Order: sequence, then structure tokens, then C-alpha cells
Amino acid sequence: MKYTQLGRTGLKVSRIVLGTMNFGPQTDEAGSHAIMNAALGAGINFFDTANVYGWGENKGRTEEIIGSWFARGSTRRDKVVLATKVYANMGCDGDAWPNHDRLSALNIRRAVEGSLKRLGTDYIDLYQFHHIDRRTPFEEIWQAIDVLIQQGKILYAGSSNFPGYKIAQANEAAARRGMVGLVSEQCLYNLAERRAEMEVIPAARDYGLGIIPWSPLHGGLLGGVLKKEARGTRRTTGRSADALASTAVRAQVQAYEDLLDKHGLKPGEVALAWLLTRPGVTGPIVGPRTAEQLESARRAVELELADEVLTELEGIFPGPGPSPEAFAW
Repeated sequence: MKYTQLGRTGLKVSRIVLGTMNFGPQTDEAGSHAIMNAALGAGINFFDTANVYGWGENKGRTEEIIGSWFARGSTRRDKVVLATKVYANMGCDGDAWPNHDRLSALNIRRAVEGSLKRLGTDYIDLYQFHHIDRRTPFEEIWQAIDVLIQQGKILYAGSSNFPGYKIAQANEAAARRGMVGLVSEQCLYNLAERRAEMEVIPAARDYGLGIIPWSPLHGGLLGGVLKKEARGTRRTTGRSADALASTAVRAQVQAYEDLLDKHGLKPGEVALAWLLTRPGVTGPIVGPRTAEQLESARRAVELELADEVLTELEGIFPGPGPSPEAFAW
């Protein structure tokens, strides 16, 4: 496994991030533990979760599964860079109280304590804001984070799904308090969805944030979906199904799969390897449901794409270009 610094920090993290969103809803506790064992065995030390994962009446279940895994090995917690998130209301339907969501100082304090308990740990390495909160000023947010850092309950703060201007606002507010500010941004970014290149990624790079792409295969769209469809081994749903409803997108994906067939490359591995060539990217989040999928992600770290392949990929999935040129002269 290869490692890099998380943004401008001294923190070393693996170039693949283990996503845990499936733990609980799709993968049971035993299966989740097996995946975490395999990830750690492969050298993946960066695990990402969120307090809301588990969803519905099972919100928090994913953190509990990770906590039970930590409890089974005395050195596991020390080996893992643990990231979780705050924003969503943790109450069940009909039991969602005011101040139990968003980024008020009150909810941040409550949410941290809940995550620490479920995770079975006394600190969180990277505490991420899952979404912008248009109602809470960053001065209040950073006051809450500063207290938690002083208490040793969190070490770093990051953002997720932030636009570029909010990354700038957040870090300018942190600088006024003499704080480090955001050190990472977790955003939707892949070959098929490159709008983050206009403003989010430039802002993140200018402020020294590590970029952590989520949905690197765009819901399976970039994982050989058409070939799997033809073989009857995959039923297309969700993000990839919505995208393939477009004739133009289907043609793009077909060209992508044909290109990789020509070069003897696997689509899912190429999609991850492409992200690892992008400036500012720390590592994409992968959510394997099997050991084979995890091994495929590990191989992507070692895959070096030829200039010819990168050029052809750019031709199939062109980026929007920088802002403002992407939408103005």
C-alpha cells in the first residue's frame, strides 16, 4: 500500500480509503469485520464512516460495528486513522427533535459524544462536517471544534459536500481564531462527474485540503456496468441507472469499456487509478462488499496509466475546465 500526507497535515494515510456505508444495511457485522481485517491486512489505515450510517431506525449502527471490531483487537484503534461525520438528525422518524442535527455548537457536542460511545474510542482522528449549515456561523462551529480539540476528543476537522466558497469561508474564519481549519474535503468526484474541478478542488488545493472523492465508480457506472449487464451479472440501479438512461452517457460508457478492453485493463481499477493521478487527491473512498472488490482497489494503487490511456480517457470524459472559463469568457 502507498501512503501520502492528508492535505497540509503531517498525518500519513493510505491512498485508498475504506468506506463503511454498507456496514449494517448490506453487510452484516461478521462480514464487516472480515472486510476491516482484510483492509488492515492490505495496509489500508484510513477508515471513513458517519454517525448517520445504518440509516432509518438503525442510524449509528455502522459506527457500532466499527466499535465492536476495535474491541476485538488491542492494537487496531492505534493503527487506524478514523474519520466520521456530523450533520444529519439522529432521531428516528417522528422522534427528530430540534438541535439534534446540523452544526450548532450544541449538536456538535452531542454528536461527538454519541459517535465516541458507538465507536468505542476516546478520540476521532478526522471529524467531518457532512454538509454545509447555512444557519450556523463558522465562528460558532470553530468554537465548538476548538473545545473538542482541547479536550482531545478530535484531532482534525474536515468538510464534505462543501462548495468552494464555503471552504474559503470556513478556513478564513478558522485563521482568525488561530486554528488549523479544514484539512480535507470529501466530494463527489470521478471520471463521469468532474464538476468539482471548477471550484471545489481549486479551493481545496489553495487552502491545503486533501481531496477525498466519494463514489469513485459513480455508482458502478465506471466498473464495467455494460459488460455486466450483457452477461446478466448485474442489475443496474441507482446513480448508474439514472446516468445510463441518457443515450449520450451510454455511448460514453461503451467507449470507455471498449478502450479498456483494447488495453487489457479493468474498468473499476482504471477509474480508481485515474483519480490517484489527479492533483490534490489523497485517496478515493471504496466500499467493498467482498474481499475480491477490496483486492481490486488495492491493485489500483499500483496501476500506472500510460499517457496514451490518460489522453483517451480525457477524450471520452472531458472535464468542465476551470472556473470562470467553464461558464464565461
